[in-house]
Amino acid sequence: MRVLTREVVPESPSTFPASFPPTLARIYQSRGVNNFQELEYKLASLEHPKHFFDISNAANILADAIETGQRILIVGDFDADGATSTTLGILAMRAMGAIDPQYLVPNRFEYGYGLTPEIVELAQELEPDVLVTVDNGIASLDGVAAAKAAGMKVVVTDHHLPGDELPNADAIVNPNHPECGFSSKALAGVGVIFYVMSALRAELSSRNWFEREHIPRPNMGDYLDLVSLGTVADVVALDANNRILVQQGLQRIQEGKARPGILALLELGGRDHARIKATDLGFVVGPRLNAAGRLDDMSIGIECLLAEQPMLARSYAEQLDQLNRERKSIESDMKQQAEQYLAGLDDDQDLPNGMCFYQPDWHQGVIGILASRMKEKCHRPVIAFAKVDDVNLKGSARSIPGVHIRDALDLLAKRHPHLLSKFGGHAMAAGMSIREADYAEFAKAFDEIITDWVTPEQLEATLYTDGPLLPQDFSLEFAEQLHRAGPWGQAFPEPCFDGEFELLQQRIVGQKHLKLTLREPSSGLLVDGIHFFVDLSLWPNTASRARLVYKLDVNEFRGQRNLQLMVDYIEPIA
Repeated sequence: MRVLTREVVPESPSTFPASFPPTLARIYQSRGVNNFQELEYKLASLEHPKHFFDISNAANILADAIETGQRILIVGDFDADGATSTTLGILAMRAMGAIDPQYLVPNRFEYGYGLTPEIVELAQELEPDVLVTVDNGIASLDGVAAAKAAGMKVVVTDHHLPGDELPNADAIVNPNHPECGFSSKALAGVGVIFYVMSALRAELSSRNWFEREHIPRPNMGDYLDLVSLGTVADVVALDANNRILVQQGLQRIQEGKARPGILALLELGGRDHARIKATDLGFVVGPRLNAAGRLDDMSIGIECLLAEQPMLARSYAEQLDQLNRERKSIESDMKQQAEQYLAGLDDDQDLPNGMCFYQPDWHQGVIGILASRMKEKCHRPVIAFAKVDDVNLKGSARSIPGVHIRDALDLLAKRHPHLLSKFGGHAMAAGMSIREADYAEFAKAFDEIITDWVTPEQLEATLYTDGPLLPQDFSLEFAEQLHRAGPWGQAFPEPCFDGEFELLQQRIVGQKHLKLTLREPSSGLLVDGIHFFVDLSLWPNTASRARLVYKLDVNEFRGQRNLQLMVDYIEPIA
């Protein structure tokens, strides 16, 4: 494990005031923030919807549909981003006077991902005039064609990377569209539909629709709790625009101004909504929502988010919580099997640089999580496969920094056209379908491409830290400042630090967590620490000193608040 300190290379002189905490200023500068005004996170600073290609066209289509009472159907995706996108679209269009907008989310086990001709056939039973995709559609050439042939207008809203050919939709709103001038390319699907609904509200306002129909003009800020949740849960980069969206949504959740379903999921996850941070959305709410799409039907998650009554929302949230418990059990069994495969490799056999895992009985709804877990363990791009039917496998890929996994699959498809039935995704995650008979050939071809792309340094696990803390920063006050200084997340990581400490006490709690009492050498300060899921074959031990990589945290217990180090990595010092 390499531990490296993030470099601070200011692109321009810092504008932080002299009274600003120097450690916090250094943290921001290492993340490319030199201007103090960038941290105000005002809605007025959001990029304007007009920069989107085709957004005016999309708004006009939807405004015409609302004015004339046409039927609108949203086709969503079966993850948390898709669920929040679908919910936001339904709620916003209801508030704008649309007549009973409907949604349809493909069951991943029957229909797979995206707008397919089969989904269009199912959608026709609802007789929509306008079909809107959220968090999917940019690769749905055949599905869009089928919808158009059935007489529907099609508005695609998506954020995934497009292929060489675009669908023939009536409007396509996607920050990654080749002609799109919207600078925040990292926008999640829920962010895209938020902008489309904002443009729709503006279009309806220009037509005096709200005044004529005596409809209150909706406040788009009311939907930012959903935008915040979907953005964090989809692990998109928190660029400046996304940080505004996430922070504004977080503030509303902290004030209790959130969907009852979000509040119920937080409560079931043991979180006080008044003190949550962005990571709680990613690790507490997101997995419970995703569990519905992984094991059952994402409609449960959407209905939880749509519910207006707290009791109904709580009922759906409890179903999601139970599904998440089942998901954890399935994941644990699959991970154990994958680790057994690794253990069975010859000691002198190098790991493939691009790794594939497959067992015929694996659950296709959980392979994405398994790929993520094995990527963390092996620090290599990983694809985990599950059986779809007697012929086909579904794969879910996770990558490491510097390896664009969708581009890797695109190259593989060009070199071996017969291997990939379909694929799509992002730089760090992707999905695909192959034939079971081609698995061995695919695994070999994938490893060859990754081997050509990676360097030995990329395959070595690396922890980037913000360096050592100053003695005066070991305080509750500074820990609280860091808590408020976010939102932290993908590409804008939560601050972590490294340093050497004296080990005064070590003990195992909860069977697998290492509880520590530490002394910071330069100041003599005593502080508690905890390392979750420690390697029990190495700890506790007889070491008297250790190097730690850690985050500052506030531990609250029985009304007492104490500083605690959340340890990410520990190594003994001889």
